[in-house]
Amino acid sequence: QVQLVESGGGVVQAGGSLRLSCSVSGRGFSINGMGWYRQAPGEQRELVATITSTGIKNYVSSVKGRFTISRDNAKNTVYLQMNSLKPEDTAVYYCNAYPVIRWDWGQGTQVTVSS
Repeated sequence: QVQLVESGGGVVQAGGSLRLSCSVSGRGFSINGMGWYRQAPGEQRELVATITSTGIKNYVSSVKGRFTISRDNAKNTVYLQMNSLKPEDTAVYYCNAYPVIRWDWGQGTQVTVSS
């Protein structure tokens, strides 16, 4: 049973930075593409950034140039470095496999950006 544990969220002023981590227990991490997703209050969950098993990265246009996704297969961990944060980045952030959601969602980590 794979478990996802997200961490690193917090409250930050606009323009600040945070680094999120997602630890994936169980087998299968290294062969799967991974994605970071976020859900703002009253909104649907959206895909933010993806990284393939070979390290190819893609971003939604709203975060391109500000966020960087990376992974450490030895640690079964995927990261999201978020710079130049904006109030509209406020959301609960989750990780999961990509493009197929393979595992139950974790608890997520709350990111709040104040103006």
